Amino acid sequence: MSPFAVPIAFFVMCGVVCIGLPLARAFARRMDRRSVGSAVPPEVMQRLEHMEQAIDSIAVEVERISEGQRFTTRLLSERSGTPPSEPPARQP
Repeated sequence: MSPFAVPIAFFVMCGVVCIGLPLARAFARRMDRRSVGSAVPPEVMQRLEHMEQAIDSIAVEVERISEGQRFTTRLLSERSGTPPSEPPARQP
């Protein structure tokens, strides 16, 4: 191996980095622009809106059920004369 192999390899690598880095950035920007250009079809948006409304209504119903359970528990505890136990803390 010649004594100049390491310096030659260093300068070749510097050239590759100086040319390759801008090319890689340009390629990444081009790929990013393509992904932004593709829009979601209107049918999919309608389905997503429908799912969002359904999930919101389910959340309201679950809250109503939990409120009913708390009310029933309070009534049963008052009826038996024992103080109601604190329900576990709700996490957001």
